[in-house]
Amino acid sequence: MQEYNPASPFGLKSYATGAVYPDDGWTLDAPGEGAPSLLRVNYPHRQIQIGNPALGLFQFASWLPVRQTLNGSSAPVSFRSNGLARALGLKNLWITFSGYWPEKGGMMETCSFKELEAFSVCSRWPFKGHEVLVVASAGNTARAFARVCADNHIPLLLCVPEDNLEALWSGRPYSDCVKVISTRSGSDYFDAIHLSNLAAATPGFIAEGGARNVARRDGMAATVLSAVTTIGRIPDYYFQSVGSGTGAIAAWEANLRFMADGRFGSNKMKLMVVQNDPFVPMYTAWQSGSRELPQMDEDQARSLSGCIMARVLANRKPPYGIAGGLFDALTDTGGCVLKANNAEGEAAAALFLETEGCDIHPAAAIATAALIAQARNRQILENALVMLNITGGGEERYKKEQPLHFLQPAHVFPVQPRAEDVSHVIRELFA
Repeated sequence: MQEYNPASPFGLKSYATGAVYPDDGWTLDAPGEGAPSLLRVNYPHRQIQIGNPALGLFQFASWLPVRQTLNGSSAPVSFRSNGLARALGLKNLWITFSGYWPEKGGMMETCSFKELEAFSVCSRWPFKGHEVLVVASAGNTARAFARVCADNHIPLLLCVPEDNLEALWSGRPYSDCVKVISTRSGSDYFDAIHLSNLAAATPGFIAEGGARNVARRDGMAATVLSAVTTIGRIPDYYFQSVGSGTGAIAAWEANLRFMADGRFGSNKMKLMVVQNDPFVPMYTAWQSGSRELPQMDEDQARSLSGCIMARVLANRKPPYGIAGGLFDALTDTGGCVLKANNAEGEAAAALFLETEGCDIHPAAAIATAALIAQARNRQILENALVMLNITGGGEERYKKEQPLHFLQPAHVFPVQPRAEDVSHVIRELFA
């Protein structure tokens, strides 16, 4: 770990009011504002300054809200597609890959772009004492934070549904500073979020903040930083699957910074975000022109989340309607919400492996499936510059090459645990 000092302090700007606030190291919400709004970072550098690629993610430190740099990070890799582009009749398709693909330079051990947000968040973490960072996850995010915190000795409490625990693997043993608690089988990501909220209410435990944490979004934005600086201009289209939509919001924010930079074009790339059918609350809301998500019965939501191939996309409470959230991002960019089912996702994963040579995560397959449909239905001009965000891949290969170690929960709670029980258990875990 090394301290990082930007040229001048950055501030945080409210999307709703435009007011600018100093960052105390962990500000998640605009102080004193009534209506909820996401914050954005005002960086001292209008133009991005790229560092040594050997720094991994931190080559983009001029556009990251970090106070120290951590060892072991990797950046996404962006390259022009040949095989998939030819199969779809697209002449200017670019793939941004976050995962394990050594031949392309992809060296993310967790095989997911969630590694980007974990490094960024933990590099913003103020380390004021012995506080424990609390993170809720459906799988990939937990694996990423576990790896980063274990390697950098950061106390971490993960809250993960019991049915998603198979995602908590690593090629190296974990440190004792990382603990896991779960909600019982049949629960979903929202139940894990509720558990994390109870945990974070315990003194000494600090909520990571999800989409409200500017470091999470700006870390995920490294996919766009990689693509634009590699290509030399802002793409016309951006494809990504979404559960919370945080990555797409981050892409929009990065796009606006590149427009202000002035060296990469002035266009807004259309955000083409994809949900895994039949878990499609944002698709339903967008189709009806609504900022509000449809009401979803809890049991129905848990059932739907259990039948989609990309369970990490099942988020009942995404930052969709909040000021500066996904609805605003889609509206501003002329984007849209698409959907793809399991069969389409499986076919897309097979086509990507055949044409590009790497296995990809189910969520990335869902995004690829939507791109395939749009291209074959001639909804995209063949010369359009398209960025496909492959948010995870290479896991099958990595697991064959490495001995695996798994995290097990220290305690499994009912779906609706009592606050005092959660507090007692976690205090004992980190005593």
